[in-house]
Amino acid sequence: MARRLRPVGLDFVETAPVRLVFAREISAPPDAVFRALAEDVPGWTAWFSAVTYARPIGAGAGREIRLRGGTRFVETVLAAERPEVYAYRIDVTNAPGARAMLEEWRLTPAGTGTRVRWTFAADGTAPFRFVLDRARPGLGRAFRGAVTSLDRRLRRP
Repeated sequence: MARRLRPVGLDFVETAPVRLVFAREISAPPDAVFRALAEDVPGWTAWFSAVTYARPIGAGAGREIRLRGGTRFVETVLAAERPEVYAYRIDVTNAPGARAMLEEWRLTPAGTGTRVRWTFAADGTAPFRFVLDRARPGLGRAFRGAVTSLDRRLRRP
């Protein structure tokens, strides 16, 4: 059953009870990475294997996302500052125990490429927080695989 989560602002990325932060350098330039994140929402399914469906809603002010395993999100974009940050709050989800969630993608130049930092910030019931903490290694692998795949995709002619 889908539930509405507590609305949070960008500061939640620093204050959330659970913060999972992952970073990786890739060869694609920041502007290309930003375009893939913020402007080609349906393209997420081609490079982030956990994402099975992605579409912008509300003229790009939000997103509808479905993940492998059946988790669904309706999100509001909170920041789209080219080419440095793309962040969105999860407003509605069927994830049990979730109370508030926000994801932030920070892009910084790294030589001719980009350092991509993804922060997953969340609050929820004690069992939800416990599961997220235990899922950290798997989420890290998913992130690394996704940005590696994105880098390959962006390098194609």
